[in-house]
Amino acid sequence: MALAAEVRDELAGVVGPDHVRTREGELAVFRRDATPLHASDLDAVVFPATTGEVARVLELASRHRIPVVPRGAGSNLCAATVPVRGGIVMPLTRMTAILEVNRSELLARVQPGVTTARLGDAAEAQGLFYAPDPGSRATSTVGGNIATCAGGLRGLKYGVTRNYVLGLEVVLSSGEVVRTGGRLWKDVAGYDLTRLITGSEGTIAVITEATVALLPRPAESNTGIAYFESLRDACRAVEEIITAGILPGTLEFLDGKCIKAVEQYAGLGLRTDAGALLLFGDDGPLELVAANLVRMRKICTEVGAVEVALADGVARSEALLAARRCSLPALSRLGSLTILEDVTVPRPRLAEMVDLIDAVAAEHDLTIATFGHAGDGNLHPTCVLDPRDERAVERAHAAFDVIFRAAIKMDGTITGEHGVGAAKLPHLTERLGAGQVELLRRIKRAFDPANILNPGKLGS
Repeated sequence: MALAAEVRDELAGVVGPDHVRTREGELAVFRRDATPLHASDLDAVVFPATTGEVARVLELASRHRIPVVPRGAGSNLCAATVPVRGGIVMPLTRMTAILEVNRSELLARVQPGVTTARLGDAAEAQGLFYAPDPGSRATSTVGGNIATCAGGLRGLKYGVTRNYVLGLEVVLSSGEVVRTGGRLWKDVAGYDLTRLITGSEGTIAVITEATVALLPRPAESNTGIAYFESLRDACRAVEEIITAGILPGTLEFLDGKCIKAVEQYAGLGLRTDAGALLLFGDDGPLELVAANLVRMRKICTEVGAVEVALADGVARSEALLAARRCSLPALSRLGSLTILEDVTVPRPRLAEMVDLIDAVAAEHDLTIATFGHAGDGNLHPTCVLDPRDERAVERAHAAFDVIFRAAIKMDGTITGEHGVGAAKLPHLTERLGAGQVELLRRIKRAFDPANILNPGKLGS
């Protein structure tokens, strides 16, 4: 339903007429995000530039009971920013200031529209290091990363986004501006609202500023690659590496289908006759990095790797990491529809989960390639198919239902880093239980009694 003329005029008065879009052609791109097979109609797109403008938009929306979906770059893969109940989509991509990079306090303050890569570059220019490293870092925003609690390649050693959020400025649905946390690693005054808002997917507050922790930049980093006959063998190597007391900076895997797709796409000189590859690496003091890579190479060899090699320079190390980062675009060339999913299981059950995914793909007559973060048990089974084949799409949904339920039975979860959004919502009660989902709803009502913030997601 279109917004009333007086509401459109009021929005234009808040953000300026050039920053309110209501024509169908302007709305089309905001009906969906990067998640395939999810789209919904909406009434307007509003681009605020300040916290004050966000507050006024939310106060107006609350007064008129208009849903508002906060949005970053729209690069998420769980339909977190699809406006399932219409209303206003509110991108925060005009709020792009890096407000502070502080070397003595090891922190940065940024607005939500700053990309993760830009924050990383700003930290590096000061000899510092922003650890969260999602695969979409070149385009995804810090606000979006916080809203979905994004993970990434460095998650095993350094943790995920929530481990680096010290404080937030947020706006509630009423228009009230609240600051949570602050500039300190150690601060236990009151409930930890910063952690609660991190990962809440825009359902309880809109993030307008973030204070994030930085680390000293590692002196050295390097990467190695090991090829195995099967992904199960690679998983055995992972278990041996962790059991040996090594905490790698990188421990990533690709199955045989991914290797072939990546090599065809990027021409990195990968072995395409292998059933799996394991990327292992570390960062830190020069001597420690060198010693850990030698130890990991030895373990891979002992487990049965058919070939193990260490990068012979920074360029080769970056090329090896690129093999992992380009897995999704490489696989996307195999079909016009790519469904990339996200499940996590305890590390000792990683090989079991890999075998199950392969069996499910065969049973449902689908092409599913798997890559992911071997060190923390986070897998990305990725299905490629023709969206015009309705039966194939149905089989894909059925296959992923089996995979999600299997992850839960293995004491795992339906999402390790992508979020729930609309895509995983049907599985949320099975993962959390009805009692915990009801608790989410009560928290949602306390923050957003009008239920205008991203309604239809999480506990709403």
